Amino acid sequence: MASRPPAIALLLVLAGFASPAAAFNITRLLGEFSDFSTFNSLLSQTKLAEEINRRQTITVLAVDNGAAGGISSLPSDVQRKVLSMHLVLDYYDTAKLGAIKNHTTLLTTMFQSSGKATDRMGFLNFTKRSDGVMVFGSAQPGAPKNSQMVKSVASRPYNISVLQVSAPIVPPGVGGSADSGAPPPHNKATAPAPSTKGKKKGAKDAEAPAPGPSSDDDDTGADAPADAPGPAADGPPADGPTADGPAADGPTADGPAADEPLRHWSSDHAADAPEGSAAGRVAVGAGLGIVALLMTII
Repeated sequence: MASRPPAIALLLVLAGFASPAAAFNITRLLGEFSDFSTFNSLLSQTKLAEEINRRQTITVLAVDNGAAGGISSLPSDVQRKVLSMHLVLDYYDTAKLGAIKNHTTLLTTMFQSSGKATDRMGFLNFTKRSDGVMVFGSAQPGAPKNSQMVKSVASRPYNISVLQVSAPIVPPGVGGSADSGAPPPHNKATAPAPSTKGKKKGAKDAEAPAPGPSSDDDDTGADAPADAPGPAADGPPADGPTADGPAADGPTADGPAADEPLRHWSSDHAADAPEGSAAGRVAVGAGLGIVALLMTII
């Protein structure tokens, strides 16, 4: 019986070492640094602080209050994804990062382990440049590596390391669906007008409106029958007498009855000529001229 208390105590000690929750508390750890109060609050709001505390080994890439605004302005589901990109599932301090072979590697994040990342969205690309500056960025193709390591904030080898970086690491397309992590859909573009390229000439001509009458067309001839030619402007009727005919062959001055037939001839031809026509006017004029000549002689 005397050996039982030491055995129970040993079991409690071993249980304490085996319990991940007893390793650290990220909320308390960051609470000691006022510059990271916004980042610390975001970890609590998204429930990521609880997941961090359940792990035995992790590296937190924290941003100060000035840079954390780029995360807090995002929708809540996107905030969690972006914050998960700042949680590396291994222990890295400045010494371990500096010793990486070839000065570049891919780091696995909590976002990758969540199963919501697509392609290489859940990986970080770490590179130590030739000038000694250490930079982080999304491993998505074409993503910039523009988040520089500023300093080591806190470390407890080999459980947790908190490193300050200069800017949030936001993978391209992380603002898509909360379940799939797919890139947001693009707005539907307005459908382009159908192309007329290759269109048959006949179809194009059929759509064109019929041309209107030309302003140069003669409106006066539109109502005239096609087979009714107008009289000549200055031509007497074909069978009409000339101006000299009746005077040369007419009766002498002492034939008083001679003007009677002439009156009938002028009136008859005037009546036969179309009213208002040039031929009618010529006939009437000729008749009146002859009558006036005869009256003068008488």
